Amino acid sequence: MSALPDLTRFNLAAHVLAAGHATPDKLALAVLSLTGAERWSYARLIGAVRGAGSWMLAQGAQPGDRILLRLGNTPAYPVAYLGAIAAGLVPVATSPLLTAPEITRMSAAIRPRLVLSAPGIALPPAPAAQVADLALWEAQPPCDWHLGDAGREGYVVFTSGTSGTPLAVRHAHRAILARALMHGGWEGLTVADRLLHAGAFNWTYTMGTGLLDPWTLGATALIPASSVQIEQLPLVLRRHDATILATVPTVLRRLLRAGLPPLPRLRHVLSAGEPLPAALRAAWRAQTGTEVHEALGMSEISTFISSCPDHTAPDGATGYPQPGRHIAILSETGQSLPVGEIGQLAVSTGDPGLMLSYDGHPPPSGPWFATGDMVHQDADGAIHYHGRADEMMNPGGVRVSPREVEQALSGLPGVTDLAVAEVEPSPGIRIIACFYAGTALPESTAQAFAAERLARYKCPRAFRHLPEIPRGPTGKINRRALATLFRKDLPA
Repeated sequence: MSALPDLTRFNLAAHVLAAGHATPDKLALAVLSLTGAERWSYARLIGAVRGAGSWMLAQGAQPGDRILLRLGNTPAYPVAYLGAIAAGLVPVATSPLLTAPEITRMSAAIRPRLVLSAPGIALPPAPAAQVADLALWEAQPPCDWHLGDAGREGYVVFTSGTSGTPLAVRHAHRAILARALMHGGWEGLTVADRLLHAGAFNWTYTMGTGLLDPWTLGATALIPASSVQIEQLPLVLRRHDATILATVPTVLRRLLRAGLPPLPRLRHVLSAGEPLPAALRAAWRAQTGTEVHEALGMSEISTFISSCPDHTAPDGATGYPQPGRHIAILSETGQSLPVGEIGQLAVSTGDPGLMLSYDGHPPPSGPWFATGDMVHQDADGAIHYHGRADEMMNPGGVRVSPREVEQALSGLPGVTDLAVAEVEPSPGIRIIACFYAGTALPESTAQAFAAERLARYKCPRAFRHLPEIPRGPTGKINRRALATLFRKDLPA
């Protein structure tokens, strides 16, 4: 059994790269194209990270300063991220898709000392951005690991902002220790694995599951180059002997539609970022013979509910609380609910992976942090997801879970994707509408299908055929866009 780290002299980046020190020649990262791969050994990765830290300090940054990352889908992103942490600086991850007004507001909120940029990505007006230069960083002498209390601020991410203005979420260095609960409780990850994450470097899901977790164990991370199309992923998976695939349901759906060759090395798939439809999971299992393990999490804590190879979730459930996690399901008055009742999922405020606070706000107080996710727990302990609290539909005064309706309708013949939303066909009248892609169906057929599977008050009153379901950058359904599309279809 390994000794516990000294939490008074701790650094997240040093912890992540410690296993790599013991295997300097092992492949840490491969950026995969259809014609080859850019390969990074652990020795090269560690040298680049510590060199980046030295370079940032030479620009005048001091431990505790925040570094705003405006970088694209290249290895410069994780090198800058870990380099900042190695030097005691605080990286702030942001999406490269943000516009200049959006990133200007966010930058003003977090007050960075330095902005690292790449061509073509919108920047705030101040402070002046410095261009990320991997070759320059690799040439720098290594910075010392900045050691300190594991509870100090280590990195900042922003909430998605789907229900309002994005909030800056402060995380401690110790959050990496909580990620260890995911290695067995979700990922089934070992030192021998080659984990391919289908997302871009600059996505927090990729950073955590695709890079930090494999590197913490000394495994190999595989990332497709930006030139690789989703339908080409099976070729890359097979050619580079990926053992685990991490992605989102939208990608799995497209892979199934395109057809999959045999993938003999692939053990299982990890899914997060959006709910996994039960029908999609079953279709993947039937076509590939491998299981999809879903996880539920959020910017404030990452994943903490999941299926895993040692404890596979039953059909229709997301998973179980990861070992070491403490959860509750709360009523609107904050009382714990019994098995089978839908309430708001909450996690212990003592969880080491929980955020320090929203920037400018006090830390979470009381025994529980409410997540905004509506769930119920069955007698076996499995968690069933019903959507966000602010997405719960309420037609006729009865609360209805969009997730429940979507699961019930997922077998509609010829339908490749669907979503439901509460809409207003006329002032003061609110109904459930179903939006779907694939083969257009007679509305009577769709209504009959729904009536066989749902109580009348849960059945959609309208069905709309779309070329595709609107989703955000991470694959989450954009229900506001659905409501807007419905209003546009109404007669003037």
